[in-house]
Amino acid sequence: MTTQQTIKVQLIRSPIGCQESHRATVRGLGLRKIRSTSELVDTPEVRGMINKISYLIKVL
Repeated sequence: MTTQQTIKVQLIRSPIGCQESHRATVRGLGLRKIRSTSELVDTPEVRGMINKISYLIKVL
């Protein structure tokens, strides 16, 4: 079994007042509250989501 690369992200700013698509992206990454973290598989789709809301999150 191969192990996949993962990326850990943390929500650092509130998505309140952001575009609805950015809020949906935050939820799609599995982030709910400020300082919540999520470990995700490193795929081009996930990297695109991270790039879209880079001003709201921090990559750990």
